[in-house]
Amino acid sequence: MPAVMADPLTLPRLPRLPEDTTGWRRVAKVVTAQRHLEGEGFQVRRPFPGVDLSLADPFLLLDQMGEVEYAPGEAKGTPWHPHRGFETVTYMIDGTFAHQDTTGGGGVITDGATQWMTAGAGIQHIEQPPPELVTKGGLFHGVQLWVNLPRAQKWVKPRYQDIEARDVKLLAAEDGASLVRVIAGSVAGFQGPGSTYTPITYLHATVAPGARLTLPWPRDFNALVYSLSGRGTAGVEGVAVGDGQLAVFGGSHHKGETDGLVVRAAESQPVASKNGWEILILGGLPIREPIARYGPFVMNTREEIIQAFEDFQAGRMGTIPAERVPHLSSADESLT
Repeated sequence: MPAVMADPLTLPRLPRLPEDTTGWRRVAKVVTAQRHLEGEGFQVRRPFPGVDLSLADPFLLLDQMGEVEYAPGEAKGTPWHPHRGFETVTYMIDGTFAHQDTTGGGGVITDGATQWMTAGAGIQHIEQPPPELVTKGGLFHGVQLWVNLPRAQKWVKPRYQDIEARDVKLLAAEDGASLVRVIAGSVAGFQGPGSTYTPITYLHATVAPGARLTLPWPRDFNALVYSLSGRGTAGVEGVAVGDGQLAVFGGSHHKGETDGLVVRAAESQPVASKNGWEILILGGLPIREPIARYGPFVMNTREEIIQAFEDFQAGRMGTIPAERVPHLSSADESLT
């Protein structure tokens, strides 16, 4: 799992949080990701949706793609498809993925890079492994996160951000044992490169075996920790979190001067996690608005979903070559 690696001893360090005056968040529940087939048939692990979406707000979906070693001819992606009303964030840990959209945005991302697409008022895009990965096979591991947009920003102009691995802000735990990558938002005043409409923090941490990682956390943000690989515990109460599980934090056991998150990696890690426990740490300011979602559209009302379908069919979400116009199928989705 290369992502972005660095010697934590050479990096800026997170502050030490006082034990007695920090309001340590407690774990409300642990969710085990379910396996699904997406796109042209690649498997993902999905911890949400599936839980109460209010616990994840402003996040809508989290898919872990892989970790898988593709044989020649096996790698798959998605066909052209539309989106409206939210943002898709694809973070590649291992391997390579190519993106193209109808605004002209896109490119190839690999090993620690992120492609951030704001669908806003409407866009179409395609995500595919590059030809060399299809031909030769290879390791593939990434994460796609969907971030909701509030009502006032669902109609913003679509945009694309290409966040290179070198752009990610790298930090060390206060003891210098663990590595934290800030993709978006900020932690302890250290800002990540991703530009967001919805206030969020998005981190990828490698917590050294047996090490403890503490983070100051905005009191008005929710907090989620997803285990990409390895095992450990979350919260001051030490709730076990294993591979493919999501810890959902609630409130703190007492109100301190600031809120804090704490996780600890198990002393013994699987071979695939020899560098430590690999986790995503997510949080954001809940939007708390009605959600109507159907397939690739996430709006506030059923009427807006119907309008999205009409706009897509009328060609108002960008133009792709006629021979590659997608067929929108949502037979397994439910209109809410």
